[in-house]
Amino acid sequence: MHQDWLAPFTWEMVAAQNAVLCQAKNSLHKPTSDGHESTRELWETHHRTVMTLEQAVDLCRRCHKMAPFCFYNGNTFASIVALVIRKLDLPAVEAHLMRSLAGHIVAGVATEEEVRAFHNLCSKLDA
Repeated sequence: MHQDWLAPFTWEMVAAQNAVLCQAKNSLHKPTSDGHESTRELWETHHRTVMTLEQAVDLCRRCHKMAPFCFYNGNTFASIVALVIRKLDLPAVEAHLMRSLAGHIVAGVATEEEVRAFHNLCSKLDA
């Protein structure tokens, strides 16, 4: 299923999400000198693109790896994907599984089996 999954999430919203996560943990919310600008450019170029859910998760994974903020990059982009998945009309258990798998993929810790499982769940969305 191709949609503009990430279109509602402007870079300002991404930064605000990171600020909320940092505030909750009493951590510094600050852009990094190395990754912030290039990540912002990548996000702004692609977040409104019509793509598969897997591609949206991969964009979030790539942005996490670029480390645009000092702390909680993975949590920031995983939370965005979780919000996208919450909007799907899925049974609770399946939605939870998709959010968990997507979060692992964004964080870069997913096993091949988890990536396959996420792919299979996404394939069911197209059916």
